Amino acid sequence: MSGGTDEGPRRVGRPRADRLRPAGGRPPREEILCAAAELFTVRGYAATTTRAVAERAGLRQATMYHYFRGKEELLAELLESTVGPSLALSRRLLADTGRPAARRLWELCRSDVLLLCGGPYDLGALYLLPELGGPRFAPFRRKREELRDAYRSLLRATPAGAELAGDRAGLTLRNDLVFGLIEGVMLIHRSDPGRPVAAFAEAAADAALRIAGVSGTAAAPGPAPSLPGRPTPAG
Repeated sequence: MSGGTDEGPRRVGRPRADRLRPAGGRPPREEILCAAAELFTVRGYAATTTRAVAERAGLRQATMYHYFRGKEELLAELLESTVGPSLALSRRLLADTGRPAARRLWELCRSDVLLLCGGPYDLGALYLLPELGGPRFAPFRRKREELRDAYRSLLRATPAGAELAGDRAGLTLRNDLVFGLIEGVMLIHRSDPGRPVAAFAEAAADAALRIAGVSGTAAAPGPAPSLPGRPTPAG
């Protein structure tokens, strides 16, 4: 069988002890995700086989199947890693009603950009894959929609959002523009990956608030929240 053939999932028992720690030194599961992130973004999702991911991670293909059933499961976990931390932060910010909503919206925008652009791989580019319409990616779609709703709730609580009371379509459009800017910055960052991410995140948050119509109401930048980083290069 050709080395490029993607064999179907073969769930096995416990992996052999001599393959539990790949050459990169990370736990096997993390190593596999790092390898998948690299290959999906560099080589392309369709062109990447599970065999290639396993080889890049320094594991046997059968060992990889102990952790992941196939490419869809790998892609789903990578995608959820781009939205999960921001969603958790948005819930905390929504509950923090003692501070201005505009300040909290700015913090969410900044943190989201830090997460999306703070790693070595452009995982946001995977958002455009047609495969994301499949049932396996329903949890990712739900989390992303919940995050969008959190943006809308924070925007609605700002003075500019209050002016749109009763104009549901207007509020939705304003929110979509803000949310679209934050997700779209990945393309801007890709054109100049050497740009300092922290300053880029703050500038993007400033721009998002101007679109939201609340320019000047965000607080001066404070320490960035601690968010799990995106996968680091394998090997």
